[in-house]
Amino acid sequence: MASSVFLSSFSSSSSLQLCSSFHGEYLAPSRCFIGAPVTSSSLSLSGKKNSYSPRQFHVSAKKVSGLEEAIRIRKMRELETKSKVRRNPPLRRGRVSPRLLVPDHIPRPPYVESGVLPDISSEFQIPGPEGIAKMRAACELAARVLNYAGTLVKPSVTTNEIDKAVHDMIIEAGAYPSPLGYGGFPKSVCTSVNECMCHGIPDSRQLQSGDIINIDVTVYLDGYHGDTSRTFFCGEVDEGFKRLVKVTEECLEKGIAVCKDGASFKKIGKRISEHAEKFGYNVVERFVGHGVGPVFHSEPLIYHYRNDEPGLMVEGQTFTIEPILTIGTTECVTWPDNWTTLTADGGVAAQFEHTILITRTGSEILTKC
Repeated sequence: MASSVFLSSFSSSSSLQLCSSFHGEYLAPSRCFIGAPVTSSSLSLSGKKNSYSPRQFHVSAKKVSGLEEAIRIRKMRELETKSKVRRNPPLRRGRVSPRLLVPDHIPRPPYVESGVLPDISSEFQIPGPEGIAKMRAACELAARVLNYAGTLVKPSVTTNEIDKAVHDMIIEAGAYPSPLGYGGFPKSVCTSVNECMCHGIPDSRQLQSGDIINIDVTVYLDGYHGDTSRTFFCGEVDEGFKRLVKVTEECLEKGIAVCKDGASFKKIGKRISEHAEKFGYNVVERFVGHGVGPVFHSEPLIYHYRNDEPGLMVEGQTFTIEPILTIGTTECVTWPDNWTTLTADGGVAAQFEHTILITRTGSEILTKC
């Protein structure tokens, strides 16, 4: 389950752009300016000038900042991508049923009773050997629950039905569904459909063939949280949607690949951004990964975009990486429930998430089964 921040960053550089025309035909991008013509002619082997007409080249140059050029390329790719991808009907909120009950014998996280959204803890989550064993158990359960939830994704199934199935499986394992009661969140799982970036509240809406849905599962077992999510296909899904989902999962994998003891956190965002941009997708900046363990959300905050934030990973540390990619804008709107967050332009979004453990030589994905 992602944390929310309001941050932005940029970098700039300069590059030199050259363009030319042959016989007056303008071949270069319109950004270039036509300069003074340069006349040239060729000599034959005898030293005499050839009889054909001289060629004229228009050569010009303009300094363009790296940021300006990146924006131009991104806009061009956005237009190309949007023209290939269809849009599903706008998401509408259904009826939200009452929150489900949890048996009294199951331990609750501290925030449940207050109903107040907790502050993000400044303490890094670095469990000892016993704590790591408990983290593995919580994360393995979360992964099994997520796999099961994915089998329920079919046309006509409601997200409320998915929530009920997830809730029952978690409490049967003796665990607590971490989202339930977190800052007043009324359900046991987040279900984010199509243009919903994250934190979608399960309701009576039926899934439609062509939908994509992110299911975000977090469990609290024996004092530790395990947090994971995945985007699933419902029925026959547009190839453009499938491409977005595939690249988003690849971004998560590439972010994880740079993690190890002593690595800088900012490498994660750099690697994710590089891969997303290759395909013309945008990385959402508002929602970030986070430390996780006995505390649901703590530092370090994991930025999925290019940034210059300080900080190095430490062996034994546990945190989530959970990038959200969009086809169009990364601007968002939030429904009056204060949770459900949609892309401002209605374009689809996809997300994947794992909880990882930093090791001396790399990292271990804990949310696998």
